[in-house]
Amino acid sequence: MNAAPADQIRLLDVQDLDVRLQQLAHKKKSLPEHAELESLGKDLTQLRDLHVAATTEESDCSREQTKAEQDVDQVRQRAARDQKRLDSGTVSSPKDLENLQREIASLAKRQGDLEDVVLEVMERRESAQERVGELSDRLSSVQAKIDDATARRDQAAGALDTEASSVAKEREAVAASIPADLLKLYDKLREKEGGVGAAKLFQRRCEGCRLELNITELNDVRAVAPDTVVRCENCRRILVRTAESGL
Repeated sequence: MNAAPADQIRLLDVQDLDVRLQQLAHKKKSLPEHAELESLGKDLTQLRDLHVAATTEESDCSREQTKAEQDVDQVRQRAARDQKRLDSGTVSSPKDLENLQREIASLAKRQGDLEDVVLEVMERRESAQERVGELSDRLSSVQAKIDDATARRDQAAGALDTEASSVAKEREAVAASIPADLLKLYDKLREKEGGVGAAKLFQRRCEGCRLELNITELNDVRAVAPDTVVRCENCRRILVRTAESGL
């Protein structure tokens, strides 16, 4: 393949712009906010799970408290009816009076036991409510950090996208001035060789693979016409000759 020396040198300009685009893409992908958001996202998920568990516990305690309070009311109402019968004097049989008094005493004990249950459930519910409140505050705090990190990430990514767009336009303009067959070969090699398709021959060394050409390779390069597209014998990239090639 042949191409004017000026076209080959412009290929290095395209290569520099492609490297810059790669660097910008890597920088965008490697923004510290990505790792920060990933960590915060895990914290948020964990806190949400804990919040759901605490809310469920508080709801269960609420139902348990309502049931225990209803049991207390039923026992209290029954004890009140028995006490009213006892106080009315309508029960005259000694045996019935004894049974009634025994039942009132039993109900009083039962009421005391149930009231202890109510207090225990209330304490658990209060603890669950405090836990829900604490977790809600922590969730709000983590969400605020996520919002802040997201804003910083978007701002940084936006700036990189703007710069990348400018570089891409410049690359398009330079590439348009290069022969299509030369550019096609360059793009093919760039994709195959990790983003570098053309390299400068500098001080007898290929800047693509960083290896110095031996004397035979240098003589071969010296022997070809200036418009011949030379390839590095080591990495097979397009080897662009300049005044600094050391030939």
